[in-house]
Amino acid sequence: MELRQLRYFVAVATERNFSRAAEILHIAQPPLSRQIQQLEEELGVSLIDRSRRPLSLTEAGRFFFDQTSQIIARLEHIRDQTRRIGKDQRERFVIGCVGSTLYGGMPDLVRRMRQRWPDLDIEIREMMSTEQVTALKERRIDLGFGRVRFNDREVERLTLREERLVVAFPKNHAKSIAKEPIALSELEGESLIIYPSTPRPSFADETLNLLGEINVNPGHVEEVREIQTALGMVAAGAGLCIIPAASQRQRPDDVCYRMIADERATSPIIMSYRRDEAGGRIESIKLLIREMYADNPPWLQLSNVHLDALES
Repeated sequence: MELRQLRYFVAVATERNFSRAAEILHIAQPPLSRQIQQLEEELGVSLIDRSRRPLSLTEAGRFFFDQTSQIIARLEHIRDQTRRIGKDQRERFVIGCVGSTLYGGMPDLVRRMRQRWPDLDIEIREMMSTEQVTALKERRIDLGFGRVRFNDREVERLTLREERLVVAFPKNHAKSIAKEPIALSELEGESLIIYPSTPRPSFADETLNLLGEINVNPGHVEEVREIQTALGMVAAGAGLCIIPAASQRQRPDDVCYRMIADERATSPIIMSYRRDEAGGRIESIKLLIREMYADNPPWLQLSNVHLDALES
């Protein structure tokens, strides 16, 4: 499987037409078609339903499109950042975060940081909670936002808020229609999709522990790597998924969400940084977070915010 093939597939999947995709890629249509066929042969599945006009993606094709789009976007980011670093030796500040925080307060915080330090080159890296610990100690990141509690003498941790959890349902699921919060007991026997599959411990374990505490047994548990994959499988009807409330803005067209009634159904947002760098910029970032929460009352509806943790 070559990167060129992935780019070709994304172009065809986006345009739903081989001719238009070939024009955009500046290649002839026959070699484009051959490359897509070779890709399908290597994967052993059909990615594109060619019997319809415009072309449509198979279920496998939709999943492959979601994943390859992320890969290409990540590679382009790496390319652009490498060029920027090579041409501009500005100070860099790298933030590691779990994917679900990108749908919550992370974008707002980064905007505020860029306003506060316009000459600072801020980079965001999606990274699992346990991976952030090692990355901080190895100085590959300067700040982390995760969901798993841990202890390490070199890393300081602050629980910023406890975010409410919701259940993601496929459209037209019988339990997706009601608007009131759902009891966890209603998930008994339902197929459940959890993430991330690795590394562990992770949010997946938090989800399973939450259900285990009240003796709720899913009918089947499927583990996947990322929240985007999990919600894609929910949309396809493969099961339900428990996610943080801020993430429910994803896939609004084919996934429904219900808040969980049990007030214990929360997930922490934990800020982590090197203990020997607790002052200076870190203290300024705490102040920015405090201001961010004060300016956005809706957070109080989705989370129990720990403003006392941000006191200097």
